[in-house]
Amino acid sequence: MTPAGASYSAAKVERWRWLLYVGLALFGALLTFVGARAQQQATDTATFRKLTDDYCAAWSSGNPDKAAKFYAREQGAVFYDLAPFSYHGWKEYREGVQKEFFDNAAAASLTAGKDLKVTRHGMIAWTTVPMHLSMKTKDGKSTEADVRYTGIWEKRGPSWVLVHEHLSVPMG
Repeated sequence: MTPAGASYSAAKVERWRWLLYVGLALFGALLTFVGARAQQQATDTATFRKLTDDYCAAWSSGNPDKAAKFYAREQGAVFYDLAPFSYHGWKEYREGVQKEFFDNAAAASLTAGKDLKVTRHGMIAWTTVPMHLSMKTKDGKSTEADVRYTGIWEKRGPSWVLVHEHLSVPMG
């Protein structure tokens, strides 16, 4: 082999070595990103599972004031509930739920199902989860309802608050 050919071979080997290092670095970065994303998703799921369970416990107390900490206080916030249709702002929501549900309830229980889905982008997250409502009225009537729940959460300081939610029951 001539000196020029050996030089060409060495340059070719160096190029492949460089490509191998770059490829390994990119692969390592990708693994780090995927691992960090999986960790974030696991943390988000645990965070919102606790928030959702605490939310259900607050509403199950029969006292809307216990649920207040979960809601944004802006007047323009819209919350779709089971009855009557929608509320604009926490004050209207609190008064409406008290009148529509708790004034006539002897006991109420709201429980979240296991199928919680969390999607988060920065300071905004949305959750979906099936829920079950059990209610007994003061006149002894019982109501059982499967409820579909969607919550839009915003991180404000250290807390997540609902800026919109939608509860509905399947027709029929």
